Amino acid sequence: MTILRKEILFVSIAVLILMFAGDLTAREKKKEPAKIQTGLSEREYLVHTLIKIVDPVLESLSNNKLKERMPVESAKGQEADRKNYTYLEALGRTLAGMAPWLELGPDDSAEGKLREKYILLALQSIRNATDPESVDFMNFTKGGQPLVDAAFLSQAFLRSPNQLWGRLSTSDKEHVISALKSTRIITPGYNNWLLFSAEVEAALLKFTGSCDRMRIDYAVREHLNWYKGDGFYGDGPNFHFDYYNSFVIHPMLLEVLQTLKDAGDRVEANYDLAFQRSRRYAAIQERLISHEGTYPIVGRSIAYRFGAFQVLAKMSLLHALPENVSPQQVRAALYTLIKRQIEVPGTFDENGWLTIGVAGHQPNAGEGYISTGSLYLCTTGLLMLGLPETDPFWQGDDEKWTSRKVWDGESFPIDHAL
Repeated sequence: MTILRKEILFVSIAVLILMFAGDLTAREKKKEPAKIQTGLSEREYLVHTLIKIVDPVLESLSNNKLKERMPVESAKGQEADRKNYTYLEALGRTLAGMAPWLELGPDDSAEGKLREKYILLALQSIRNATDPESVDFMNFTKGGQPLVDAAFLSQAFLRSPNQLWGRLSTSDKEHVISALKSTRIITPGYNNWLLFSAEVEAALLKFTGSCDRMRIDYAVREHLNWYKGDGFYGDGPNFHFDYYNSFVIHPMLLEVLQTLKDAGDRVEANYDLAFQRSRRYAAIQERLISHEGTYPIVGRSIAYRFGAFQVLAKMSLLHALPENVSPQQVRAALYTLIKRQIEVPGTFDENGWLTIGVAGHQPNAGEGYISTGSLYLCTTGLLMLGLPETDPFWQGDDEKWTSRKVWDGESFPIDHAL
C-alpha cells in the first residue's frame, strides 16, 4: 500500500471515529434525564415519606380494620391500657401533620392525584372513627387521653377546612361535632393540656359558630402567664427542657388565637405577641439541627421523632421564617434531618407501621403513655408540604443551614435573644 493510500485510510478511520463518538454523545445526551431541581426532588422525597408513614393508618381505618391490623407497641405492661387510646392517636396525629398537604386539593399532576386518593381515604377514615355504629368507632370519653387526640383531630380540620371538613357529608359533620363535644367531660391538666381543650373549642367555634369560650380564654391566659422568655413557655408554671413548645404549645396557641381573630374577636395584640415568640422559637430550632442533620435528644416524648420540629415547619408554611434564615436553608436542614431519621433500619415494622424509637427501633425511648398511635405525631414535621411546589420554599438549590456554615468555617449570623 502506498504512503498516500495509508494516509487516506488513516484519515478516513479518524473521521469515522469522530463521527461515531459525536453520534454516541448526542444519543447519550438524549437519554440523559433533565436535571431535577434540588428543591423539587427533595419535595418529591418528602411527599413519598409522608405517604409511607400514613398509608397503613388510612388504608386500614378507611376499611374499618384499624383495630384489627394496627399493632399496639408500648411500655411493658401498658398494652391493654393503651388500646383504649392508640387508635384515636393514630388518626388525629396522622391528619394533623398531613392536613396542609391535603388542603392543596386535587389536580391533574401526579402529586395532585395522589392527594385526591388520600383525601378520600382520610374522609372515609374520619367517617369510620366517629360513627357510633362503625367497627372502628373510637373512644372520645373514657380516660383522659382522648382529649389530647380529639385536639389533634381538631387541629387537622383547622388546617384543612376545605378538603377535610368541607367535603364531609352533613351526617359525618354531626358525628364529628358530637365526638368533639363529648370530650368536655374530661378535665385537662394544669399544663399544656389546657390547649387541647382550647383547640377542640376553636374547631367547634369555626365550624359551628359556638363554643365553650371559657376553655379558650383560660388556656390562652395561663399560657401567656407561663411564658419564660426568649420564645419558651412553661409546661404549666414550671419550665421543662423538652420539645413540647413545638409538639403542642406554639402551634395550638397560634391556631386558637387565629380562630378567634377570624371570628371577629379583638385578640390581635395577643396573636402578634404569640407569633413573634413562635418566630424566635423557630430561629432556635434551625440552630438546633447539627451539620450532620441530627438534634439534641432531650426531654420526654422524643419518640415523636422529627415532629419535634413542627414549629420550624409551621413557620415555613406561614412564610414567617426569622430574619437571616432562608427557606432554602430550612428546606435543606429539615430534608437532611428527616431523611437521616426515617431511613434508619427498624423505623418501620415488617408491615409498615412505625416502631417506638428515635433512630430505628428503640423500645426504651417510649414513656408509659407512648404507644404505636402516638408515634404518628412525627407527621407534623412535614407541615411545609402544604406549600405548593411553585412556592419559593421549593425553588433554588440547597443553602447551608447555620450549623453547616459554622462547622465549615464560614461566616454566620450571630444569635440574639428575643
